[in-house]
Amino acid sequence: MKIAFIGLGNMGGPMAANLVKAGFNLTIHDVDRSKAEALEQAGAQWADSIQAAVRDADVVMTSLPSPTIIKKVAGAEDGLVASMREGAIWIELSTNNLDSWREVRALTDAKGIRTLDAPISGGSEGAAAGTLTILIGGDEKVFEECKPIFAAIGKRIEYLGDSGAGYVAKIAQVVLCYLHSVALSEALMLGVKGGVPADKMLAIIQNSTGRSYVADRYGPCILNGDYDPTFDLGLALKDMRLTLELAGQVSAELPMCEQVEKLYAEAVGQFGEKAPHLMAVKLLEDANGKPLRG
Repeated sequence: MKIAFIGLGNMGGPMAANLVKAGFNLTIHDVDRSKAEALEQAGAQWADSIQAAVRDADVVMTSLPSPTIIKKVAGAEDGLVASMREGAIWIELSTNNLDSWREVRALTDAKGIRTLDAPISGGSEGAAAGTLTILIGGDEKVFEECKPIFAAIGKRIEYLGDSGAGYVAKIAQVVLCYLHSVALSEALMLGVKGGVPADKMLAIIQNSTGRSYVADRYGPCILNGDYDPTFDLGLALKDMRLTLELAGQVSAELPMCEQVEKLYAEAVGQFGEKAPHLMAVKLLEDANGKPLRG
């Protein structure tokens, strides 16, 4: 089975590395050639273009930053759909919205390309360890065919039904990360303003009914002031906006999500898209005139 992997960022790079470790014949491409160096040394083959990467592939996998880029990569004259062969499979691992995916599916269906939406959850550490949760929508027969690939990059593999189901599940669960981050920072601020040391307040939260992955994983990043540079603030805002788009499409009222989206938009405006994703917390610190530090 020949696999082409497009997009070697914080998530794509480690996933591609695990595919090489599992023995798959892997061709790789990214706009930044330097991201491929370690993978080439491990045995992956570099392609100078998307066209060259995918034209002989049985399976193409993409890990891309936004719906706009997914559509661009898919629909360009020398892009993914035009260059893939009929009958090949495209596994789309990014976080996407339903409208964009329907547009892309119209192109793939016309070409006879089979697709799975398979967004992933578990962070860069899960990508490196091969323990990701993979949320999959699409034809079940295609999913069965691709199980060995998913087993190489993930631990929990959830087939959820028709095309688009993976994206819905990913957006619905990822939004909690940002809501929890804001709620955690407010709980910490309340304790600190009331005289409880920040490190003790975090420890109390981590051992209470309010405990969460966010408190365990990101609480220390708030207290040490690095705001977790492994994920960009702009990508967090993108996820929040995808959440509100999906809410509109399914007629769901999500007032907390609306408030958190506004907060992240303000943070991006103040600190920039490339700032660490927890910089949204700094808005709360600045408003209270009190940094949250251990």
